[in-house]
Amino acid sequence: MTEVKEQVALITIFGGTGDLANRKLYPSLYHLFTKGFLKENFAVIGTARRPWTNDFFREKVVESLKGIEKEGFDPQDFASHFYYQSHDVTNQESYVQLKNLSDELDKKYELQGNRLFYLAMAPNFFGTIASRLKSEGFVDNDGFSRLIIEKPFGRDLASAQELNESLRQAFAENEIYRIDHYLGKEMIQNISVIRFANSIIESLWNNRYIDNVQVTLSETLGVEDRGRYYEESGALRDMVQNHILQIVSLLAMEPPIKLTTQEIRHEKVRALRSLRVIEGEDVYKYFVRGQYGPGTVDGEQLEGYRQAENVDPDSNTETFVAAKLMIDNFRWSGVPFYIRTGKRLAKKTTQIAIQFKSVPMNLFGGQQSLAGNVLVIHIQPDEGITLHMNVKEPGQGMLTMPINLNYAHSSPDGMNTPEAYEKLIQDCLNGDATYFSHWDEVSLSWNFVDKVANVWSNTKEHFPNYASGTMGPKEADKLVAQDGFEWFE
Repeated sequence: MTEVKEQVALITIFGGTGDLANRKLYPSLYHLFTKGFLKENFAVIGTARRPWTNDFFREKVVESLKGIEKEGFDPQDFASHFYYQSHDVTNQESYVQLKNLSDELDKKYELQGNRLFYLAMAPNFFGTIASRLKSEGFVDNDGFSRLIIEKPFGRDLASAQELNESLRQAFAENEIYRIDHYLGKEMIQNISVIRFANSIIESLWNNRYIDNVQVTLSETLGVEDRGRYYEESGALRDMVQNHILQIVSLLAMEPPIKLTTQEIRHEKVRALRSLRVIEGEDVYKYFVRGQYGPGTVDGEQLEGYRQAENVDPDSNTETFVAAKLMIDNFRWSGVPFYIRTGKRLAKKTTQIAIQFKSVPMNLFGGQQSLAGNVLVIHIQPDEGITLHMNVKEPGQGMLTMPINLNYAHSSPDGMNTPEAYEKLIQDCLNGDATYFSHWDEVSLSWNFVDKVANVWSNTKEHFPNYASGTMGPKEADKLVAQDGFEWFE
């Protein structure tokens, strides 16, 4: 987790003409360029099926940087390090040409044989690409060879295992970087600091003082143009299997003996192994699923999920998941971790709320019950921390009132904090895999999610069961209410 300044590498992006590359990857690389992490000794190859030229590709790269140009760092100069090759991932000759270009750029920019391959394309090509990179000698260099892959990493445990085996034929586990952009968000990475750098927090971080933990990832947008993908995944696979379980593992893990990639991953895996697996009829006790229907938001009539393009008119796919997770270990025994995520909800937010137990006796009994103490970690759209406490109300008497202690997180110059992709790409170049998913984490989370998905796939739900612009089905409120709690808003 140490900061390394300049990096020397050839970065090859499969899917170089795609939306992810244009919106996230090229701007992130430009930020690294302006900050000195990339200087003169780097090159980028973009590959895709389109018959682009180097010049046209560079124009597209420059276009992707509009609005973020920084004085003293000419986008044209940055783009001059970019090269394009029309590429068929199933054709051996394409790899021969790509290898020749890679070797040429390695010599031109003195890249020391360092190779980073970013697979920004459909997962069904991952195995084919990895196999070709091995057979055509791309990874036979004196420098490092690292592979970044985007989710979804499989559709279930079996497909994830098959995909992992195909990748491991060409890359070792410590060379595979499974990217989850949520792990690059500033306040997600702040979880470890909030816990382990503050004795007042860590000493209370257990079942003696915490009533429940809530993780909310809500979106106001619908499925938009991702209907075909969403029909195959649903909210359970799209959000819970990766983003939410990764957050839960960071919250529930034991303190590592030191802040190294290996030790942090070890504790995250231990936390996921302690996660109670829910299966059979118990799924309906611990999980709630929903699908949004039509609704009116700010005077605009919104269509339901089943009316979206490429969606089955009788779809059984969930767009909302709420659940009660239990961590069966000494620290967390009896503390529910409530999670919820969904589309077309009332507000867009990602936050973690840690609700502490009430005081043993309310000494101020002449008034209503005391407000609870809650530590809220705001991840997006706002970044920061809020601690909810009680103080004396001004004036005579001993009436109490709730107050909020707020910390708004921002960079020193007042600009937005670094983009998640920027930090994760930098980590990969540095060889720091702390905030990437290890195979053990992936397999444990799929094993957990598969049990739920199997029950749901064999049961037809009465959808839609929540209107667009609400916070999900009423059953989600009942899930926490039956334990005497309510969702923290």
